Amino acid sequence: MKRYDILFLPSGRRGPINEGATLRDAAHSLGEGIESICGGEGSCGKCRVRVLEGNEHGIVSTISHLSGLTDIEKRYAQDFDLRPNERLACQARIHGNLAIFVPEESRTGRQIILKSAGKQTIDIAPTIRKYFLDIAHTEINSASNQKGWLSAELADRFNLHDVIVDNSVLETFSNLSQNKDRGITITVWDNKEVIRVESGYHENAYGLAIDIGTTTIGGYLCDLVTGENLATESMMNPQIQFGEDIMTRISYAKSHTNGLAELNDCIIGALNQMIGNITSQVGLTPDDIAETVVVGNTVMHHIFLGLDISGLAFWPFKPEITRSVNRKARDLGLGVLPSANVHVLPIEAGFVGADNVGVLIAEEPYNQDEILLIIDIGTNGELVMGNQQRLLSASCATGPAFEGANIKFGMRAAPGAIDRVRVIPQTFDLRFTVIGNEKWNTEIPSAEIKACGICGSGIIDAVAELFVAGLIKKDGSFNKTLNSPRLRLDKDEKPEFVIAWAYETAINQDITVTQKDVRAIQLAKAAINSGAQLMLRRLGIERPDKVILAGAFGTVIDRERALAIGMFPECDIEDIYSIGNAAGDGARIALLNKNKRQEADKIAREVEYIELTEDPGFHEVFIGATHFPSRQ
Repeated sequence: MKRYDILFLPSGRRGPINEGATLRDAAHSLGEGIESICGGEGSCGKCRVRVLEGNEHGIVSTISHLSGLTDIEKRYAQDFDLRPNERLACQARIHGNLAIFVPEESRTGRQIILKSAGKQTIDIAPTIRKYFLDIAHTEINSASNQKGWLSAELADRFNLHDVIVDNSVLETFSNLSQNKDRGITITVWDNKEVIRVESGYHENAYGLAIDIGTTTIGGYLCDLVTGENLATESMMNPQIQFGEDIMTRISYAKSHTNGLAELNDCIIGALNQMIGNITSQVGLTPDDIAETVVVGNTVMHHIFLGLDISGLAFWPFKPEITRSVNRKARDLGLGVLPSANVHVLPIEAGFVGADNVGVLIAEEPYNQDEILLIIDIGTNGELVMGNQQRLLSASCATGPAFEGANIKFGMRAAPGAIDRVRVIPQTFDLRFTVIGNEKWNTEIPSAEIKACGICGSGIIDAVAELFVAGLIKKDGSFNKTLNSPRLRLDKDEKPEFVIAWAYETAINQDITVTQKDVRAIQLAKAAINSGAQLMLRRLGIERPDKVILAGAFGTVIDRERALAIGMFPECDIEDIYSIGNAAGDGARIALLNKNKRQEADKIAREVEYIELTEDPGFHEVFIGATHFPSRQ
C-alpha cells in the first residue's frame, strides 16, 4: 500500500500515512489533536482544516491530493460556508503528500506558550482617566449641546480644557437621559478626548497589551487603576499558514494581489478572537478595553498597521515608518472599544522592531553601569548590548530551528514533545522527558511515554549532550568511530542518533537527531554568537558582564547547554538568566505608564543599529561561530 508524507501545522507533527486514510485518522496516528465532538460522523464540523498549496518543508501539497467533497461536506458547505481548500478532516481521504493547517478552533490541545507577565514594579500613570458627572438636572437635546456641555463640565469641575468628544459617544449619551438620576461616568483619553460615557458610577478602567510574534501572540489584560494583570492569553500566530518566518510572509505579500490584506485580516481576526477570550475570563466585554498597546517585530508591526512591507525585502530594509503610532481601534478593525486609542511602540531599524523597544524599556540597559547582552530568541533573533554609555542593537536570522521547524522530528512545545535530554557519557545511553510528564522516560513504563517529536529546548539539549559526550565533533559532524546502537546510518547513509525508540513514542517511529538537524542548530546558534561577537568588537570589550535571555524560548532553554554549544559569548553561568517575555512586559509598562512611551521614542532613536552582514568581518566570524567550543 502506498504511503504519503503528511505534515500538520502549526504543531509540526509529520509522518508517513497509508493511502485512503482520513485526515482525522492521520492526525490520530501522528498525535495531532483535532476536535471531533461527533466522533467522525461529519455532523459537528469541528474538525475543519485547511490544505496548504505549494511546497511546505519539502512537501508538495495540493487539494487534489485529497478525495473529492463528500455529500456531508457539501451540505456543511451550504450551511456553514466551507471555504476553498478547507475540508472536514473526518471526511477527506489521503491520495498524496499534504501539508495541513489546523486552525486554533479545531485543535484539542492548546500549545504551551510561556508568555506570562513579568513582575516589574511599574508606576501607574495611564492615559485613561474616568470622571463622574451628575446629570439629574441637565437638559441637553442636540448633539452640539451634548459636546459643549461635556467639554464645559470637564473644564469647570476637573480643570480639563479643550477636550474633544468622539462622535460615537454622542449616541450613548443620548440613550442615558432615561437614567439621569444615576449620573454618568466619562472616560477620557490623555486629557484630550472623551471616548466613552457610561450610566452610573464606574471606577475601574481596563487596557490590553499585545505582543505580536512571528510564531506566537501574547495578550495581557490590565486594570489601569491598580496596574494588576487580570488575565493572560496566548495563541499561535495563524499567519504561519502563509510562511514560517518573516521573509516568506513578505514574499507572500509581494507575490499575491491581495497578499498584504490577507495577512492583515489574518492577524486582526486572531487578535479579535484573543480579545473575546481574554475579556470573558474575567467577566468583561471587549468594549471595556479603553486602550491597547501593541509591540511586534518590524514585519508584524507593518502588517498589523496595514503598511507596505516590500521595502523590507531588500537592502537597506527600509521600514515605512519608525515613529510610534496612535490609531483608533475602529480604523484598524480591532475588536475593543471602537473609539479606543491603539498605541504602537516605535521601531529602531529594518529588523529591530517595536518588540525590541519593549525589551529596552522593560530592562532599561541604558540606565545600567554593567555591560548587558540581551538576546530575544525567536524566529528572528534580536540583540541589544551596552550600558548607559553606549547601546548597540542588531538583528540576526536564527530561523525556526529553535522552535522545532526544519528539524526532522521537530515540533513546537506541545504535550508529547521531548524537552529535556541527558546522555550518559560512558555508555552513550540517554534519558529524556516529554512535555506533560516531568518524570524521565526511564522512570515510567514505555507505553506511558508517548513521545511525539522534539521541541527547541530538547534539540538544544540533545546536541549539547552529544557534543559533550564526544558523539559530535567540534565541526558538528558525528563521530563515527564511537560504538553505540543509537548511532547509526539512515536510509541515505547519513549518520543519525536515536533519542527515543519507536516503542517509547506515540508515532511508532524512532525519534532521531540527524546530521541535518545538527547543522540547523549550528547555523541558528552561530547567527546569535557572531552578532554578539561583532558587537563586542564595536564596544572594544572581550565579554559582557551579564547575558539576559528574553522571549518565551529563553525561559525554557538550559543555560549550561546553550553555553556548551556556544550560543552566546563566554560568561559566568550565574550571570546568565532568563526574564521571560520582556517585549510583552514593555508593552504592559507602556500601557500603564504613558511617560514610558516618551522614553521609548527617545531610546529608539538613540540606540545604534548595526547591520551585521555589512560588517567586513561578518563572514569570518559567522563561520567560526558555527563550530562548537572546545570541551573543558
